[in-house]
Formats: sequence, structure tokens, C-alpha cells
Amino acid sequence: MNIWEFVTNILFQPASLAVLGAALAVILPGWGSAKAVGFCGEAVAGVMSEDPSKFGKALVLNILPATQGIYGFVVAFMVMIKTGIIGGGYSLTLNGGLYLFAACLPMAVVGYISAVKQGKTAVAGINMVAKHPEASGKAVTSTALVETYAILALLVSVLFILFMPAALTAAA
Repeated sequence: MNIWEFVTNILFQPASLAVLGAALAVILPGWGSAKAVGFCGEAVAGVMSEDPSKFGKALVLNILPATQGIYGFVVAFMVMIKTGIIGGGYSLTLNGGLYLFAACLPMAVVGYISAVKQGKTAVAGINMVAKHPEASGKAVTSTALVETYAILALLVSVLFILFMPAALTAAA
């Protein structure tokens, strides 16, 4: 099988396109979250080596960038239900597969970018908490503001999936 046969016989199948979108919705935000939580963990370890009593305040900042990975999982799960991979009962047209692929892109792209940016903001907040523990609320607020974009991307992807035109699916 040459590459063109692979693309036309496997990749351009409706369910394959939807699953590719779902995979991107999990992989990219998950990757960004793992990366961000990792460098936040390094900052927390530095703070802990100086003053272990600041662990609780630093931990909150360490956890925040993990949410994008969870949001990506939610989008992928919804696509699996919509395609019938979980629960059965649906078949897609080619346009339906393309539609679900596109519906996953906001969460995939914005999820990755916002996770990394939120991690950088959280590291700055962790460093601030190290010197000024009383400012932890401001650090959490600044970090949570970046979350807004991940939530908006989640909302866009979820709404596209939920309100997928019926013409793009056919009951099996």
C-alpha cells in the first residue's frame, strides 16, 4: 500500500478524521499541561528547599496548568460518543468526520498554548510566593486569568460537538 492509498483508504474515512481530531484534543493540551506542571514542579521544589511551610500556596499554582489536559479529554470523550465508538448507534458522513475534526481544533490548539502560558505565569507566581507569601491570592488570580482562554476553547469545541447538524450523522 502506497502513501496515497493509505491516506484515501484509512485517513479520509469519516470516523478516522473524527478520531484524529479527538486524539489532537487529548495529546496537545495534555502535552502542554505536562510540560507546564513539570516546570511549575521545579519551581515548587526550589521554594520547598528554602521554606517548606509555603508548600500549600505553591501547590495550588502547580496544579492550575493541569486543567487543559482534562478539558482535552472531555472533548475527546464527547467525540467518541458522537461517533458511536462509545455507545454505538451512529455513522458519519465524510463531512461529519471533517466537522468533528474541526470541532476539536479549538481545544487542541488553544489548550496547548494556554497550558504552557499558564505554566509560565504560575512559575512567576510561585517565585512571588517564595518572597511574599501574603501575595498568593494575586498569584493565583493572575494564573487563573490564563485559564479563561482554555475554558473558552473548551466551550467552543463542546458547543460544536453538541450542536452538530443531524445531516452529518445517520442512525446506524
